[in-house]
Amino acid sequence: MTDISSAPSSIPKDAYHRRLFASRTLQPAASYSLSAALALALASWLAWTEGPPMTVLLAMLVCATTGALIVLVTRRLLLAVVLSVAQVVLITTISSLKLKYMNMVLHAYDIAYYLMSSTNLGFLVANYGRPVLSAFLVLLLAALIATLAWRVDPVRVRRPIAAVLLIVFASGTALAGLSLSERRHSLFGYKGMYVSSFYRSWAETIETLMRGQLMEAAAASSSTRMPPLHLKESCTPAHEPPHIILIHHESAVQPSLFPKLEYDRRLDDFFRSDDGRAYRLGVETYGGASVLTEFSVMTGLSSYSFGGMRLFVQRLMTGKITETLPNILAKCGYRNVMFYPMLRTFTSAERFFKSVGISDLRDAKDQGATRADERDRFYYDNALDEMARHFMKSRAPLFTFIETMAGHWPYDQPYEPHMDVPGGGPDTHPEMHEVLRRLWISRLDYQHLVTELERRFPRERFLIVRYGDHHPMATRVMLGYSEGTEAEDVLVARGSIGYQTFFTVNGVRFDPRFSSPESLDVPYLGTVLLEAAGLPLSDAHAGRKRLKLLCDGLWFDCPQRELILSFHRQLLDNGIVSAR
Repeated sequence: MTDISSAPSSIPKDAYHRRLFASRTLQPAASYSLSAALALALASWLAWTEGPPMTVLLAMLVCATTGALIVLVTRRLLLAVVLSVAQVVLITTISSLKLKYMNMVLHAYDIAYYLMSSTNLGFLVANYGRPVLSAFLVLLLAALIATLAWRVDPVRVRRPIAAVLLIVFASGTALAGLSLSERRHSLFGYKGMYVSSFYRSWAETIETLMRGQLMEAAAASSSTRMPPLHLKESCTPAHEPPHIILIHHESAVQPSLFPKLEYDRRLDDFFRSDDGRAYRLGVETYGGASVLTEFSVMTGLSSYSFGGMRLFVQRLMTGKITETLPNILAKCGYRNVMFYPMLRTFTSAERFFKSVGISDLRDAKDQGATRADERDRFYYDNALDEMARHFMKSRAPLFTFIETMAGHWPYDQPYEPHMDVPGGGPDTHPEMHEVLRRLWISRLDYQHLVTELERRFPRERFLIVRYGDHHPMATRVMLGYSEGTEAEDVLVARGSIGYQTFFTVNGVRFDPRFSSPESLDVPYLGTVLLEAAGLPLSDAHAGRKRLKLLCDGLWFDCPQRELILSFHRQLLDNGIVSAR
């Protein structure tokens, strides 16, 4: 290495230093060429990995905005491009590692969750040492390359130009972000679109940090605070409780929501409870994202209360809710078993369901499924066989949670084409015709379940609660959208029929007693189930029952919203929910 102290005596040291430094920098033309090549490579990568054009554009504009900001601060063009590339490489690396080890890609909230808590950071390092080391090495390499770029870059951009570019790119980023519809619920669990999903997660992260916790709640000093909610360690039913079957009907909705739809009206009986009423269930998603409905049914909470974090609330809240529907049932002596139509690794489902109290989860592989959309009867028969095994060796009440798949899209091919079942009238859209066929098949399979319960278990009593998790995509044509519209682009108000499905309460040798308005929001469904089973309500569910009456079945849109927020505050303060 050349030492300045060894410079010839005939040359001043400062001049020698400038000459030596100049020899280690690029020529301006080379710097511009290298910057352009890196920028082109970055744009090509984003175009290949970031999905639809608008998300690609958003990712490019955010990178350009970051680069313009760096130029404004340092005046160095090559450094700005190198750091823009480095951030994409780092995001992609960490996202792919997190997806591999945690089944979820990088989110901006991770920065707050891990770096602002020594406990969480220690857990991350202790349990995921290798991926953390890999990410650190990538960060170190990026820092070394950025240092080199700082030293060799001769180009200096005037700050007024950088400021103008920053304003232009930032404005374009804002417009691109606003033009995008709600992200798919599955975005944070699949490969690709790592960069745009991370950038888009900043808005909801800032919202959450400003709120102080994941779930919105009244301030600690609120004047509408409710009495403390005490956790009960045990549950003693006044009478022998019934076995409970909870059925999640995938993409199922009552056709009576659409008065102009022609169909066989005998299908309406499928959506009536034993009291003869057809209840509506207000869900919080359209055409997909069953995870949101599952979350509300299991926890008695609204996904809307988590703001922009709601799309992956199952994962964020895993292990953070001490009182859930299955946990309460377990305290009442129930054994909890679930028949799940997907693999247990799907969206980290097993971790969530076990955290809420499902001790025995049977996924598609466990059940011997040979296709992704088995008939409802397939899952019912598996459940019936497990009931027989359980009743032979135990007198404990059984809670069976069954999810179906027959109603899942696509609807361009007939399901069970050999079956001659009613569909829609002559002018019914082909997709709606297929949905009606599948509902009729579900009706037949449910009749099979009830018949088998009566025949195989003549001494047992059952409470059966069923619900539709969200509309099938086929109903978008009934809501005024074209058949090519994606689910996240079906923009309907929360109170519209686009977010209305059904729930039913029926008994087999059991008379369920419960109270409910004609329309009920999904967070209340667990309370209705406990009430119908005749089980003692916990303090939290007694609070929900009171809110159900005061809010006329509404939750997030309750006219007395301060009551809901105060209830949330009590859940947080009394340790039932941890939302940080």
